[in-house]
Amino acid sequence: MTDRQDKILEILAGTQRVEVSTLAEKLEVSQVTIRKDLDYLDELGFIKREHGYALFGSIEDVDTRMAINYDIKRRIARTAAETVEEGETVLIESGSCCALLAEELANNKQVTIITNSAFIANHIRRAPYANVILLGGEYQNSSQVMVGSMTSKWAEIFMSDKFFMGTDGFTEKYGFTGRDHLRTQTARDMAQQAREIIILTDSDKFLHQGTEGLVRTEQVSAVFTDDRLLPEKELFLQERNVAIHKVASAKAA
Repeated sequence: MTDRQDKILEILAGTQRVEVSTLAEKLEVSQVTIRKDLDYLDELGFIKREHGYALFGSIEDVDTRMAINYDIKRRIARTAAETVEEGETVLIESGSCCALLAEELANNKQVTIITNSAFIANHIRRAPYANVILLGGEYQNSSQVMVGSMTSKWAEIFMSDKFFMGTDGFTEKYGFTGRDHLRTQTARDMAQQAREIIILTDSDKFLHQGTEGLVRTEQVSAVFTDDRLLPEKELFLQERNVAIHKVASAKAA
């Protein structure tokens, strides 16, 4: 995406709905140019178009979350994918960074992906190396994810080399946190089936706190994030033997 398209997404993330004329004025380009940008973002599924307007979807929708800091999340996903070996079995939880990781793996490596995310399974279904096991369970329509005791029970069948998961927030007292009770509980249960737990998140999540504990810092082996991570947060993680992998928050010139 272009820098201008990134800026459009930033504006929409703050307002949810904005007129084409307003975007053109703020970004100092023609309305024709803005409409072309919006058509492209609509094709990606990041926004929705109405006559004269652009709309952001629900924050629970994976497409919407993926659009926020998209380029950073893409770099995080590519860096994390480099740590996965051919032939490995990986558990991937729902989330925007996780969806991009699954895409990277399914397009480039012969691995088995176990996930509770129907969005991820659908997102990578046409990729050349898409080998997906989709866990059953109660379906959450907004986030397109399977949750609940049935999902946890299915997860017990499988063992994975790595479990990649996102987060909604972080606290030094508990660790990584989530917002939704069922999704958080399911992710905690899934984590028990993995040899290694890895967090994928943009650094903004370290500035927020979810409503429920997801996984304690000491349980996490690595965090993939961006270089805007606050030094005190990085030091806290390193003191607890968490490996930090940071990608550039800005595009290379």
